[in-house]
Amino acid sequence: MIKHLPMTEDVEITDNEFLRQFEFQKDGFMARIEYAQQERKIFLTKYEMPEELEEKGYRDIFIKAVFEEVKNRGISLVPTSPEIAGFMRKNRRKYKELLPVGINI
Repeated sequence: MIKHLPMTEDVEITDNEFLRQFEFQKDGFMARIEYAQQERKIFLTKYEMPEELEEKGYRDIFIKAVFEEVKNRGISLVPTSPEIAGFMRKNRRKYKELLPVGINI
């Protein structure tokens, strides 16, 4: 099932539950963050964004939109992708409550 999620900063993300990935489409390109969900945790395992979108500054906007969605679901987030972990480190104060107990980034 594909769920269209609310827009954040002019970015509409989609939760493609079948492929287990959040998707973002813009100008004919698609970015995605793959995930695995276990109990009350979501593991963000793989990040892919075309260079065309990366150059336009959509990286942080897309990741932020996914973090906000996870926050709205009331579950914990485990960033296993290097790009996602880097974003978490840069924004630790804002999103530290999303990390499961005992996980430090």
